[in-house]
Amino acid sequence: MSIPDLPPPLKRLGQNFLIDPNIVRKIVALAELTPSDHVLEIGPGRGILTEALSQAVGHVTAVELDPRLHAYLETRQAEFPNVELVCADALAYPVEHLPMGTVVVANLPYYISTPLLFRLLDQRGRFPRLVLMLQSEVADRLVAKPGGSDYGVLSVMAQYAADITKSFRVSAECFRPRPDVASAVVLLRTKAHRGLSQEEEVAFRALVKAAFAHRRKTLVNSLRDEGYELPRITEALQRLEMAPTRRAETLSVEDFLRLAASIG
Repeated sequence: MSIPDLPPPLKRLGQNFLIDPNIVRKIVALAELTPSDHVLEIGPGRGILTEALSQAVGHVTAVELDPRLHAYLETRQAEFPNVELVCADALAYPVEHLPMGTVVVANLPYYISTPLLFRLLDQRGRFPRLVLMLQSEVADRLVAKPGGSDYGVLSVMAQYAADITKSFRVSAECFRPRPDVASAVVLLRTKAHRGLSQEEEVAFRALVKAAFAHRRKTLVNSLRDEGYELPRITEALQRLEMAPTRRAETLSVEDFLRLAASIG
């Protein structure tokens, strides 16, 4: 079987292929992989990271949306026989069927990075570690602290679910084609203890989204505008001794948890 030409990148899928083997080594080292590990790779592209992962672990599930790239990787299957190549949309792929303890290592397509991250964190009991290459702006939001413009829904919900480290930046020169945005690799160690029941977690996420829905408004006004009853909000803030003039970006993750419990 002849090996097809490398498929050209598709701009509509945000394809920027990693070409730097040094960055690949740093990603694999950061993931702390062992030969018994199972890895989920999202967006294997042309396979530079896939090959390294296959040499480090027992099994890799590589989910690629682009059928051209999937077909190309299939021509290289002999190089990595322990890689299961899946042609699917990662946003629809049933990650809940992966083995417990699966490690996620991925160069996430930037246009779906946030919804995909939420989906993976919803299954965090399955994934002890996630090593993700992201747009630097998204990485900054993940690790942002209260008080800054980067701090928002993503910051609160991700930090509730995981301990997050922005590990290193990746130059645009490490990709072809060269992206217009900077990139960074983050390590998320998921928290085994949920703290909230599934039902409480749904209410918590709704509260956080409502709080940040109108960033220029006070917490009270933003929550009221999103349908929360004013007396319940003011009573909860009084119980917690939080000033009604505070804005959402000043509350820590712990503050939001206390507020969610108080509002009920």
